[in-house]
Amino acid sequence: MKKIGLFFFALLSTLSLCAQVTFTITSVPSNTPQDDDIYLAGNFNGWDAQDVSYILTNNGNGTYSITFSPEPGELLFKFTRGGWETVEGNENGGFVPDRQYIYNSGAMSENFTIAGWEDLDGSGGGNGTAADNVYILDEDFYMPQLNRNRRIWIYLPPDYNSTTKNYPVLYMHDAQNLFDVATSFSGEWEVDETLNELHANGDYGCIVIGIENGGAARLDEYSPWFNTQYQAGGEGDEYIEFIVNELKPYVDANYRTFSGRDYTGIMGSSMGGLISHYAGIGYQDVFGKVGAFSCSFWFANESYTQVGDVGDQSDMRIYYLVGEGEGGSMVDDTEGMYGLMLANGFSENELFKDIDADGQHSEWYWRREFAGAYQWLFANTDMTAAKNTELPKIRLFPNPTSGQIFVENFDKIREGKVQVYALDGKLVHTQNLAERIDINTLHRGVYLVKISSGGRTVFVDKVAVE
Repeated sequence: MKKIGLFFFALLSTLSLCAQVTFTITSVPSNTPQDDDIYLAGNFNGWDAQDVSYILTNNGNGTYSITFSPEPGELLFKFTRGGWETVEGNENGGFVPDRQYIYNSGAMSENFTIAGWEDLDGSGGGNGTAADNVYILDEDFYMPQLNRNRRIWIYLPPDYNSTTKNYPVLYMHDAQNLFDVATSFSGEWEVDETLNELHANGDYGCIVIGIENGGAARLDEYSPWFNTQYQAGGEGDEYIEFIVNELKPYVDANYRTFSGRDYTGIMGSSMGGLISHYAGIGYQDVFGKVGAFSCSFWFANESYTQVGDVGDQSDMRIYYLVGEGEGGSMVDDTEGMYGLMLANGFSENELFKDIDADGQHSEWYWRREFAGAYQWLFANTDMTAAKNTELPKIRLFPNPTSGQIFVENFDKIREGKVQVYALDGKLVHTQNLAERIDINTLHRGVYLVKISSGGRTVFVDKVAVE
């Protein structure tokens, strides 16, 4: 009995050692005081900003690390220098939302960078790394399905302003981590640098639309199914409806795009991979290409049911990526989904599965693999034969207006409907589409004008009423 007890004690000790997560800070601002310790504060230690049990080890090479054993679930946290007055901030010392990390079980690791500190002026903080052809499409694009606003980024190919070409479009989530290290939570994907280099080597080019995550709402928006264990999810359908019915029509109406499904992709990692996969399966008439990186299929078993219910309805290109170092059931889940896809009518030509021995649940891994995934997804897309299936370009003028808006090409939209929303989501005006929209009864402010045809949104724009 004594030997059995010692065996189980050793077994429990081994399991305890395996149930660990390691956070490593790979870069801190140059104005970080050399003598200051860096602390970790989060929902796993009562948000104690000076908990000595959560001081990171200074590795002496500019990096800091900590290994601890949290309960599985969503970890919310920030780094501090020993108090909330010295909490991390953006590159200018401004506020940044809580970091988020999903810990499954076992040994996991993640790298982060700190852009700045709230108590310092940011003069030593990191500089932005976004390329010159990356822009903010809108600081607060309205999401009527969720009654929220969100910052949207856009990457335009290097030759966008020097040609009349139309381009395919790739929609991506977690835009904070796509283009700029200064806005990233744990390093950037370098999507802009990668695509610029590919373009210089002959790639046709692609527009990328980056949608910032909603911070605390991220888990809710990135799963259409509610997870009772984590008490999160359930808003993913509304989130994708926003992309399909609001954001995509706006992009297609205002930029030179090929709007057909063969030229439209969606990509994300982790929970972003889960929602991308959901969108690709559920909206095969809209998305023809899916980048499913490190998908959190474990969060929603309904994702497997969806594949069985929907099946293969159109020719797809779906790229699965997962690393053996991601922990938990990530590899098995991806293998299972790949097999299920084949069993439900998807061919091997439509699917690509990449499992890397050194792959981890981290931005550096997704950054490294982005180019290969992008090239495979668009490899069979013949841009020379592309047909732009979008509706005629719509333009509202004048904008700003004193109360009347004229609609260019209104007569080319069949059975068009107009809805005007205040920015708080309230519907303030409706009418059939005509040459003129009368909104002279509205108060001064900014409104969202949505035009639909056949039940689908075909145009969205903001209008200022003076």
